[in-house]
Amino acid sequence: MDWTHLLASITGTVDQERLLHHESLATENRSLRHQRQGRLRLSDSERQALTVIGQKLGKPALQGVAQIVKPETMLAWHRTRVAQKFDGAQQRQSPGRPTIDRELDALIVRRAQDNRSWGYDRIVGALATLGLTVSAQTVGNVLRRPGIAPAPERQTTTPWQECIRTHLAVLVAPHCCTAKVWTLGGLVTYYVLFVLHLGSRKSQVAGITPHPNEAWMVQVARNVPMEAWGCLAPGPYRIPDRDTPCCAAFQHLSEDAGVECVVLPPRSPNFNASAERWVRAVKEACRARVRLCGEDALRHVLNEDVDHAHQKRHHQGKGNVLLLPRASPAGEHDGTMQCRERLGGLLQYYEREAE
Repeated sequence: MDWTHLLASITGTVDQERLLHHESLATENRSLRHQRQGRLRLSDSERQALTVIGQKLGKPALQGVAQIVKPETMLAWHRTRVAQKFDGAQQRQSPGRPTIDRELDALIVRRAQDNRSWGYDRIVGALATLGLTVSAQTVGNVLRRPGIAPAPERQTTTPWQECIRTHLAVLVAPHCCTAKVWTLGGLVTYYVLFVLHLGSRKSQVAGITPHPNEAWMVQVARNVPMEAWGCLAPGPYRIPDRDTPCCAAFQHLSEDAGVECVVLPPRSPNFNASAERWVRAVKEACRARVRLCGEDALRHVLNEDVDHAHQKRHHQGKGNVLLLPRASPAGEHDGTMQCRERLGGLLQYYEREAE
């Protein structure tokens, strides 16, 4: 080989290595400019660029070039990317039986939580009725993962949510609220006693008076359990709070009518949250937006709101449905949509006119 060709070859090799050095330093500088404060964190693209250059240079050349990362780190990045490229873990199947579907897994857990007395075999039978075939051992393995105990142990404990849900049908909450009413004598505070059935959310205004004395409470206690009112039929538990209007005579007469009284602890409004929510709903919908003049106006507003709540208002606590929907006449769903109003437009609902 001629000496000129040899010199050109050596010069070209040195220039190529120098260009790689410059490219490595330029890449590091760009990374440092992006992050000047705190710990240096490289993105995947920056790691990839440094890895490609470091693989070309080799470890001996990187000893005098690399500044922000060690040469071993750059080469480790390269080995990791190569391993990820040829990793076939996603295509490999684990040994043993295939796992069951996630929906079936969730259905087994739900059956065990909703029916605390059901064992593994009974859950298998219930799923077989739906066309789903699993073994008792599979049901046990599924319930063991979230920590659900077998049926004999589940029967000995009852969660609060389940306890409350099973007792809602026999719980009645009488409550007393106030309303400011304009009269000829000025602004008067009226006391409204209502009864709320927690299971069905049905409410009934039991009485309205500006003077809630013992005689009035005794008369209300006699009227409430009547069949015409239907508020306190014999059997349910009454959960009153410690309001002054709920006197001892009211409690004794309710117990004589077959309604057991369970007084709530003092200073615990959350224990009667459903009744407090009824007071808030009436206040926001009507009382806070109407200037009441006289007891008759207050009674009319409350009765209209109760009827609207039973027949036209959707209750989210009951699955967003109507409490007492009326029967739809034939052809009602094909008529024109109309907006109906109560109390001058304070309460609105929509229905179709029958054609």
